[in-house]
Amino acid sequence: MSLSTTRVAEKQDVARRTTWTSIALNSVLATAQLVVGFVAHSQALIADGIHSIADIVSDFIVLIANRHAGAAPDLDHNYGHNRYETVASLFLGGLLVAVGVGMLWRAGTRIVDLQNIPPVKAGALAVATIVLVSKEALFRFMLRAAERVRSAMLVANAWHARSDAASSLVVALGIIGSLAGFRILDPIAAALVGFLIGKMGWTFAWDALQDLSDRALDQTTTDDLRNILLNTSGVREVHELRTRKMGDLAIVDAHILVDPLISVSEGHYIAESARANVLADQRVIDALIHVDPESDALNPLPGNFPLRSTVSDVVRAAFAQNGLPVAALNLHYLSSGFNVDVVLPASGAADTAARLKAIDFDALKRKIGAREIRVTQELGVTPATAVTPTRVTDTSR
Repeated sequence: MSLSTTRVAEKQDVARRTTWTSIALNSVLATAQLVVGFVAHSQALIADGIHSIADIVSDFIVLIANRHAGAAPDLDHNYGHNRYETVASLFLGGLLVAVGVGMLWRAGTRIVDLQNIPPVKAGALAVATIVLVSKEALFRFMLRAAERVRSAMLVANAWHARSDAASSLVVALGIIGSLAGFRILDPIAAALVGFLIGKMGWTFAWDALQDLSDRALDQTTTDDLRNILLNTSGVREVHELRTRKMGDLAIVDAHILVDPLISVSEGHYIAESARANVLADQRVIDALIHVDPESDALNPLPGNFPLRSTVSDVVRAAFAQNGLPVAALNLHYLSSGFNVDVVLPASGAADTAARLKAIDFDALKRKIGAREIRVTQELGVTPATAVTPTRVTDTSR
């Protein structure tokens, strides 16, 4: 099992355990709040009970999102389903805003009709105190688990529990004030609960909307990822580093600068090494690394250089006219110009040097638009298995 798969499995397990714990606790608390709220005539406690019901609904949303977010990439979702968590956070935020507005409206109507509010009974205070302690304990339990698996959705759900604790504190204070003879404090407490819930919901919804709009990682995290790429052997520079959120994780796109004269396979190896280093970071789900021979600012687009097929035909023909076969051609498209490396076979003619002098390299360079044409010869193996030196003819001058 891969590290990424293990992280997903652990996150799903933690999400299930913490969310079912929240559902069980909120079910008990909501029942007690609504029943005692009606009996004790506490609008604030009833409002808090409705809040607990909203918590249960949001918990089921979290469970559904958690189940689908861990699904493997498929034809419809090539990058996986991690944004199900973000969508769930958006829905959860919208639900909290709606609940908060409704509670504010209800509290407002109660304040207008203050004369008909019956006195609150002491039993409401006992239930509010129990709810306050329970919600705070639930918050601490859920937040520890969420931070351990680095889940934004679970962190949001944990802080939702903290908002419950805060609203329960307001409810308790309102009930105390009502018991002291200030009846208006109970509906005011209900209104404050509604405001806190709506504000928390707006925060969740706005953050989720930003993530769905491809929000980048923060600058500190981006700098960390840049350093990971720069520390990869063979990487000279990193530019055009871009990130976008995918649930709790991120997708990284980057251009790396390598030696322009290395082989394609070596450049690919360096890119894959850089990608593996980035994917080892728990904040990254996928990465696309593009290899550049030089900065895009120097050579942003291909110049008006000839294609390999054209160069190959012209160069091979020129060398063939002088009895020299060409083993390989290496082309270098750089901002400084177009260079050609011609590789001759190891078993070349005895008078290779003389044959090379017969080639008009200046005319050949003009014909293909090259700045330099360098000629080398493959290494040969002697009967004693010794390797002969590479013969090099520099024709750039």
